[in-house]
Amino acid sequence: MAERPGGRNGGRRSVWRRAQTPPAPAAETPAPGPAEPAGPAGVVQAALYRDGVRVSSPAGLAETYRELREEPPGMAWIGLARPTAAQLHSLAVEFGLHPLAVEDAMEAHQRPKLERYGDTLFVVLRAARYLDAPEEVDFGELHVFVGPDFVLTVRHGAAPDLSAVRRRMEGSPDLLGLGPEAVLYAILDAVVDGYAPVVAGVQNDIDEIETEVFRGDPAVSRRIYELSREMVEFQRATRPLVGMLHGLMAGFAKYETDEELQRYLRDVADHVTHISERVDGFRQALTEILTVNATLVTQQQNAEMRALAEAGFEQNEEVKKISSWAAILFAPTLVGTIYGMNFTHMPELSWTFGYPFAIGLMGVVCVSLYVIFKRRDWL
Repeated sequence: MAERPGGRNGGRRSVWRRAQTPPAPAAETPAPGPAEPAGPAGVVQAALYRDGVRVSSPAGLAETYRELREEPPGMAWIGLARPTAAQLHSLAVEFGLHPLAVEDAMEAHQRPKLERYGDTLFVVLRAARYLDAPEEVDFGELHVFVGPDFVLTVRHGAAPDLSAVRRRMEGSPDLLGLGPEAVLYAILDAVVDGYAPVVAGVQNDIDEIETEVFRGDPAVSRRIYELSREMVEFQRATRPLVGMLHGLMAGFAKYETDEELQRYLRDVADHVTHISERVDGFRQALTEILTVNATLVTQQQNAEMRALAEAGFEQNEEVKKISSWAAILFAPTLVGTIYGMNFTHMPELSWTFGYPFAIGLMGVVCVSLYVIFKRRDWL
C-alpha cells in the first residue's frame, strides 16, 4: 500500500488506507471486477453489493435496474465515463435524480460543490494528476450521486482511478457494508490522496524555477506564468473541498452517520486542509519568484543600457576629436585653395608679404580652432 508523502502527517498512511488493508478473503467473496477503463463514453462498470460483498456484475444499466429491484436490500455502484445524454436520462428516471444535478453532470466544467436533493447527495470533485514528461498538472472532473441504495460516478477525464477505489473497498467488506456513504468517503480520500504527487511535482518545479531565475534563463518567465495558472486551477479544486467536508461533518448527527465513517471523513478533511495550505503557499512563492525575476531582468536591462550609454559616450568623444581635427586641417586647406586659384588679376599676388601672410593666417586659424576645441573638451 503506497504511503502518503511527508508533511503534516509525515510518512504515515491515511486512516482510510490503514483501515482498508484487506483481510484474508472469505471463500464466498467473489474476486474483484475488472479495472475501470478510461475508454469510450458509456457504462464503465456496474456492480451490486449486499453486506459489503459483490453479488452481481450486470452487463448494462437495464440489467442493473432489474436486479436491484428483484433482490433488495442491496446497493448498486455504477461507474460511467463521459456518458451520453440518454444514459444520464435513464439513470435520472430510475433513481429520481434532480434535473439540475443531471444537467451539471452532463455539461461538466463545474466548480467543486456539495448539494443535497432530498435523500440524494450530489458531489462535484476536481481530481488532479502530475504528468512528468511535460511537467504539468492535468485536471479531471468527477460527479458523484449518492442515494439510499446507489452510488453513481460520472467521470470526465483520466483522473481519478476509481477502479483502485473499487478494489480496495471490495477487499474490505466491513467498510463497504456501511453503505453508499462509505463509497463516497473512499472516493473523496482517493481524490485527495491523488493531490499528494501533484504537490510533490509542483514543489520540484518551483525549486527548478528558482535555479533558472538566478541563472538568468530567458524562458523562465513563461514557465512561472504557466505554473501560476495551474496553481490557480489547483486552488479552485482544493479550496472548496474544505468547506464541503466541514458541511458533511456538520450533518453527522442529523443523518446518523456511522462513527467509523466520521473518523475517516475527519482524516480526509485534515489532509485537504494541509493540501490547501500548501497550494496557497505555492501561489505566494510563485508571486515572489515572479517579482524577483522581474527585478533581476530590470537590473540586467539597466546594466545593458548603461553599457550601451558608455559605449555611445566613448564613440561621441571620438567623433568630437575627429571633427575637431578635421576643422583644424580644413582651415589651411581653405586658405591654400583660395590662393591657389589660377586667375591673372588677383589681389595680393604681387605683394611681397603675401606668402608669409597666408602662412600666418593658416597658423592663426588653426591655433584658434585648437584652443576653442580644447576649452570645450573636444580634444
